[in-house]
Amino acid sequence: MDLRHEWKHRLSPADLPGLRRRLMLLTQPDPHAVEGRYHIRSLYFDTPSDKALREKLDGVNQREKFRIRCYNKDPSLIHLEKKSKRDGLGTKEKAQLTPDQVQALVEGDLDWMREASPLVRELYHKMKLQGLRPRTIVDYMREPFVYPPGNVRVTLDYDLRTGLGCVDFLNPDCVTVPARDGPVILEVKWDAFLPDLIRDAVQIPGRRAAAFSKYAACRMYD
Repeated sequence: MDLRHEWKHRLSPADLPGLRRRLMLLTQPDPHAVEGRYHIRSLYFDTPSDKALREKLDGVNQREKFRIRCYNKDPSLIHLEKKSKRDGLGTKEKAQLTPDQVQALVEGDLDWMREASPLVRELYHKMKLQGLRPRTIVDYMREPFVYPPGNVRVTLDYDLRTGLGCVDFLNPDCVTVPARDGPVILEVKWDAFLPDLIRDAVQIPGRRAAAFSKYAACRMYD
């Protein structure tokens, strides 16, 4: 399992133009982006006691979270993802889902999961044993930049919105509202090393790496 390093920086909208120009000069465009960006919708899972939320807020060293994700509101490619953190390093596992499987899961029909992929079966058992359930929808826009040396990926995320209590992932009419405390987030991810060129390019005076959870920000309305 490959573990990745990750930095997060909270930015203001005024920081974006200069940073965007530097990244466009140094990096390659993401082939999945449309006009340089794409929309992300995620449906996060949590237990009745909010285990994933509490572990994130408490900075637990070893933790995990499950989510369902699609891009540009396109239901033809949906993934179940499990993100794990250990000693500050992260990894992600994923499995493809069909729209019918997603809808069944949201509606509480779980029997099909017992015969699915290993990751889906893992989620099934944790839903049964821990009470893990869909908790909230998180929407935002992302501008991605790729730098092959070091397998570096830099993203600018903004327009963070929460679905409040809505978990109907495939419903285009699901109402979302701007999340309180939803700044621009710079994320930098890399494997074994971060090239100095990128390290220098993402530095902004007065901005330092700091923990930020989009899921936690979208739960502030609970």
